[in-house]
Amino acid sequence: MSSSPRPPSNASAAKAPANWTEFAMAMLPFADAASADLPLGRLLRLALFQFSVGMATVLLNGTLNRVMIVELQTPAWIVATLIAIPLLVAPFRALIGHKSDTHKSVLGWRRVPYIWFGSLLQFGGLAIMPFALLLFDNPDRFNIAVVAAAASFLMTGAGFHITQTAGLALATDLAPEDKRPRAVALLYVMLLIGMMFSAFVIGGLLIEFTPTRLVQVIQGAAVLTMILNVVALWKQEARNVEVTAPGRVTPDFRELWQAFVRDGRNARLLTAIGIGAAGFAMQDALLEPYGGEVLGLSVGATTSLTGAWAFGALIGFMLSGRMLSRGGDPLRIAGLGLVTGVAAFLIILFAAPFASPVMLFIGAAAIGLGLGLFSVGTLIEAMNLAESASAGLALGAWGAVQATCAGAGIAIGGALRDTVSAIVMNGDQTTVISTRATGYTFVYVIEILLLIAGLAAIGPLVGSARRSATELREGAGQPFGLREFPT
Repeated sequence: MSSSPRPPSNASAAKAPANWTEFAMAMLPFADAASADLPLGRLLRLALFQFSVGMATVLLNGTLNRVMIVELQTPAWIVATLIAIPLLVAPFRALIGHKSDTHKSVLGWRRVPYIWFGSLLQFGGLAIMPFALLLFDNPDRFNIAVVAAAASFLMTGAGFHITQTAGLALATDLAPEDKRPRAVALLYVMLLIGMMFSAFVIGGLLIEFTPTRLVQVIQGAAVLTMILNVVALWKQEARNVEVTAPGRVTPDFRELWQAFVRDGRNARLLTAIGIGAAGFAMQDALLEPYGGEVLGLSVGATTSLTGAWAFGALIGFMLSGRMLSRGGDPLRIAGLGLVTGVAAFLIILFAAPFASPVMLFIGAAAIGLGLGLFSVGTLIEAMNLAESASAGLALGAWGAVQATCAGAGIAIGGALRDTVSAIVMNGDQTTVISTRATGYTFVYVIEILLLIAGLAAIGPLVGSARRSATELREGAGQPFGLREFPT
């Protein structure tokens, strides 16, 4: 006689949701970022400004560089320089954050003016960008096209740097101190999600490329930027006239900065950060043109490479969060990111001879994974360099070195690609494809060497960490998050 299956006990039924909750907390360290003062709905609405930043990043670093190099036949060094222009604003993020901290106004808002002004710059840059790019099609107006494109890229880059800096500062104001790092971590993840979503949507819209469609897509992104940022900002910051009183005394940024840089403990770390940032960034202006020119991928397909990169970066962020919550050494995590980057560029190198778009997408995701691990590891170590009073300056130094070296790397990568391609160019039509690949291949080899040099620079720091093993063990299991994570 068969018996009917026994229903699950109350203990088992209660245990299942608990297990899922523990799994979510383990894999997503920001999942409990909400609080009574900052509910999840309000926090997610605030995070929309990160979505708009991710969308602008995809356009500047993804879609437009491929369109300009392949469709508009613009020299790669010009495109790389244009893409590097917004990164040159990033070193001033520490100053922007300091200014929003000490903003004087009778209206009582500190962050709102900076977010609003940054949104306007971002909108203006995107609005004029497609017309500036289309001027490249007219050789008689090439110089005007370069100036107009540089202005649009600068406006867009400055806009999202200002918006992001003040927006993350606003998040730290709104979130309780114990929830603050995880709240800011959630905002950073929203940046990656915005990049992935935008890459796939923009790529789908540009499968059938026409200049008119390009104008529509970029201007649509401009309008969507304003909508998202206004919704994100609406009724978030409460007015406080005392905090922004014009007559109050505020600390001088120059004195604070000079006091920080006189401490030479972080020179080697900043050197490793700069080498690694340049090593990862040299391909930023070349990856999509490489897929289009060498592997024959469409505009939509190459735009999806940015989505693959963002997905890899998101995985890297989650893995680093899990390792850090278990007491992992940030410098070892950064070193793992450099090793992953070396493997990623090797995969991309072999994508051309194997004519494999799949290898290219795997390599792009692996680049994002390595950069995510490296960025989080070095950022956490930079935060450990300073006392709490100067933690913001440590993050500013981290962002300044990373952004400057990344911008230089992008520009140098484009110039190297053009130079090497011109040197090996000849009239033999049977070598056209291999000649096109040579310039890209040379840059990828240089990036591998830079990442190995970064490992050599960061290696001695692992053994000379200032924190004891006891402190690391005490830090295990603590909630992980990123406070004021720069771009």
